[in-house]
Amino acid sequence: MSVDESNKYSIEFYPPRTAEGETKLDAVHEKLAQLNPDFFSVTYGAGGSTKQGTQQIVLRYSARGSNVAPHLSFGGTDDEEVRTLLAAYKEAGINRLVALRGDLPSGAASHHRFASELVNFIRQETGDHFHIDVACYPESHPDSTSYDADVEFFKLKVDAGANSAITQYFYNSDAYFRFVDYCQGKGIDVPIVPGIMPITNYENLSRFSQNCGAEIPRWLRNRLEGFGDKKEDLREFGIEVVTALCDNLLDGGAPGLHFYSMNLAGSVTRIWNNLALSER
Repeated sequence: MSVDESNKYSIEFYPPRTAEGETKLDAVHEKLAQLNPDFFSVTYGAGGSTKQGTQQIVLRYSARGSNVAPHLSFGGTDDEEVRTLLAAYKEAGINRLVALRGDLPSGAASHHRFASELVNFIRQETGDHFHIDVACYPESHPDSTSYDADVEFFKLKVDAGANSAITQYFYNSDAYFRFVDYCQGKGIDVPIVPGIMPITNYENLSRFSQNCGAEIPRWLRNRLEGFGDKKEDLREFGIEVVTALCDNLLDGGAPGLHFYSMNLAGSVTRIWNNLALSER
């Protein structure tokens, strides 16, 4: 499948849980929209816990002229709820989704339904209306039994009708390039876009990376720990490191970049401008 040249560079938000958070995100969206990304995506909390907030943010920023892709999962959400969401998004002119297995709410007894089942459901309900992105993991999903098994799950999502994929973030470009080569050897031919996490807070990054299975290389961890309370110095170093990572990925043939903004504009804007993405 050829790369969709009109959808290369994107930015992710999560739905705020307070009115103050929404006001701040509106300001962040306004700043980042000036970069003219190909689309924004909006996450969907464990068990659909933010599905109303996700939908509100998606529709609000779509009405303001942005191309917005809602995340969607079966976790804690039944078929009829998903069907209703799909119809609402379609009616609003949304044409892109990020389909995920999702996490179940804490203490939930029900079983996960795989993302491949969701992709198949979306195709049955809406045909080819939506461009569907799915997730993949160059360093393997934390629940995966093996690297090969992880790629097989990815292939199931592609075979079910996914158009492209966004990776978990990483800081080792070799992990990405070897993953892409391995996937191609398994017959996976959709664009695989690297997920990019700017470095703004070491403690938060370390905790999040431990939970999601993303590796912080030892050299990078040592450097970040060495900044201590010098938060501005850490952010400047993080911008330098992530810019170099993105440059290496694009030079190596990556079809785009997807930025996990954490609802902050500063580092994403600096990295974006360093790479001159608006001109690419």
